[in-house]
Amino acid sequence: MHIPCPLCGDRDLREFTIRGHVTGASRPEGETWSEAWNDFIYDRENPAGRTQELWYHGGGCSAWLVVDRDTVTHEVYGARLASEGAK
Repeated sequence: MHIPCPLCGDRDLREFTIRGHVTGASRPEGETWSEAWNDFIYDRENPAGRTQELWYHGGGCSAWLVVDRDTVTHEVYGARLASEGAK
């Protein structure tokens, strides 16, 4: 599988580390354990199909990317810099 890094071009998967699905979940308030913290840390979606994931290009430019790919077929539809914000 190849990921199209916006800065480096088409690169091999081995240069990247996946960090999980891009979610709208925000960090809960406070520092004491709560159901909100439990949900934030442990309860994650595992969607089958097209999704957006956060990847780190540690073997290249060190950029954080949002990669649009299908988790079933592993087809990659594109990638953008995470610093560009939500789209």
